Amino acid sequence: MKYIVSIVSAIALIIVLVFCAGGVKAEENVEYLRIHIRANSNSQVDQNVKYKVKDAVVEALIPILSEVQSKEAAIKIMTENFSYIESIADEVLHSEGFSYTSHAKINNEYFPTRTYENITLAEGYYDALILELGSGTGNNWWCVVFPAFCFTETKKSDNIVYISHIWEIIKNVMQKHGG
Repeated sequence: MKYIVSIVSAIALIIVLVFCAGGVKAEENVEYLRIHIRANSNSQVDQNVKYKVKDAVVEALIPILSEVQSKEAAIKIMTENFSYIESIADEVLHSEGFSYTSHAKINNEYFPTRTYENITLAEGYYDALILELGSGTGNNWWCVVFPAFCFTETKKSDNIVYISHIWEIIKNVMQKHGG
């Protein structure tokens, strides 16, 4: 047990040192595929349902995207699954009493500098899966599909660890063992 705590502590220290050094910056030569789920409007009800749609879509896409090896493959998978993605979103919208539907597309758009947890993407043009809810004019939720940031899981025995939340998992293990 002490061995596991030591390993977890070492990993935590490395992660803390990396994060204290300014976080992870987007490299200019790395290609990204973003995902943006755009709410119908900025009203509280439209923003709330956007997050419910996000949860359902992310859950549905994790098994599809977890082993994607290239941006081109991610785009192909997303394009082939537009109807599936829209049906997941529309089911949530309908169950929440909304009459509008969703529309999925891949588009190359300009985005300002954005930071998500410890990843910063510089301003510029990015390919993105855009999921518009209704008019799609409200604030959006975003993340990165490739390289897999939001949609990757690694399996260790029966436990599923979401890489985008690895730090939270390490902290929880350390807390349970008095670290």
